Amino acid sequence: MLPFFASLLVSVTLVLASIFGIFSSSYKFVTTEDSKDYFVEFDLNGGSFSPPESVKMEAPQIAYLISGTKGDSLRMRRTLQAVYHPRNQYILHLDLEAPPRERIELATSIKGDPIFREVENVRVMEQSNLVTYRGPTMIACTLQAVAILLKESADWDWFINLSASDYPLVTQDDLLHVFSNLSRNLNFIEHTEVRGWKVNQRAKPIVIDPGLYLSKKSDLFLTSQRRSLPTSFKLFTGSAWVVLTRSFLEYCIWGWDNLPRTVLMYYTNFVSSPEGYFHTVICNTEEFKSTAVGHDLHYIAWDNPPKQHPLTLSMKDFSNMVKSGAAFARKFPKNDPVLDKIDKELLGRSEGRFAPGAWCIGSSENGSDPCTVRGNDSVFRPGPGAKKLQELVQTLLSEDNQRKWCGNSVS
Repeated sequence: MLPFFASLLVSVTLVLASIFGIFSSSYKFVTTEDSKDYFVEFDLNGGSFSPPESVKMEAPQIAYLISGTKGDSLRMRRTLQAVYHPRNQYILHLDLEAPPRERIELATSIKGDPIFREVENVRVMEQSNLVTYRGPTMIACTLQAVAILLKESADWDWFINLSASDYPLVTQDDLLHVFSNLSRNLNFIEHTEVRGWKVNQRAKPIVIDPGLYLSKKSDLFLTSQRRSLPTSFKLFTGSAWVVLTRSFLEYCIWGWDNLPRTVLMYYTNFVSSPEGYFHTVICNTEEFKSTAVGHDLHYIAWDNPPKQHPLTLSMKDFSNMVKSGAAFARKFPKNDPVLDKIDKELLGRSEGRFAPGAWCIGSSENGSDPCTVRGNDSVFRPGPGAKKLQELVQTLLSEDNQRKWCGNSVS
């Protein structure tokens, strides 16, 4: 009888409670406004991941990733000298295909440079990755470099990735001068929505990149299965060479809504994933899609048709490179004479030296390098390249071009 009376007592208590509203004071209907107190996403959304509205007044700083493979160490060092500035940050990555001796020689040469040793803004990645352009390994390497830069330097504003076959067409004084007058929100990333033949040839195949599992490079392995397009986000494609803001890359590394990780997993099995990952993330994110300027600030000559492979540049391309107003160009063969012409006529650089800027205040007498003495790195001395780059940027930011950003253009 005891269990019967106990259950009866509980039932009566619950009935009386519902009638007289004993529990009514503790119940509250959660409205949309009230929900901000209950869900952590509301605290994160609109926080540090959102692009800042104001433009910082101090001179900008740029973080570079310069990457190469076997036999590229000298080319990487030349590109580093051509884009060096004490304000910036630099990471060099020589991939796993390069022998250990070449990697050690590169690191030793960086350590032995008195300017690098004094400023401490150049790093060589100790952990080498096997990088294949068509697979996701290039994205993994880029994100690793970004994570290192975020951890070790709190001041940079833009990130630029270059390969050993890239070369600048303007000095860093030119570039930093132009970027000083830009909103720190702008991402320069050439992009279009994936449509037409790219859907069948790039989006639907399921591939495996051997670079994720093996120690030697080989081509992608295509499976016989195919997949449908994702429904939770649209696919975008474009150039693998980018100029991205710190705020956007923080979102890619720390993004609370999981989109960057979801897209990263999708592009793990994608043909030419470096040409789609950042593009898809930025154009599917409300906070950043209006910041995606549709250009990578590179001059590239494409095959025609189908305009999928960049042609090697030479002397005959010099005039077009200059007229383009681009900050960089690719791809160049090793030690091509056009690089010497760029050094002499556009950068004012001598062999084995930095491209000079206002920070170089040493004497030039007797052939001395003025950059051996460092001055104020917040002062710039822009040249003709700054004017051409400024004209290009103004064109890109015109109202007509802004209508094409993230989804309004046709692939």
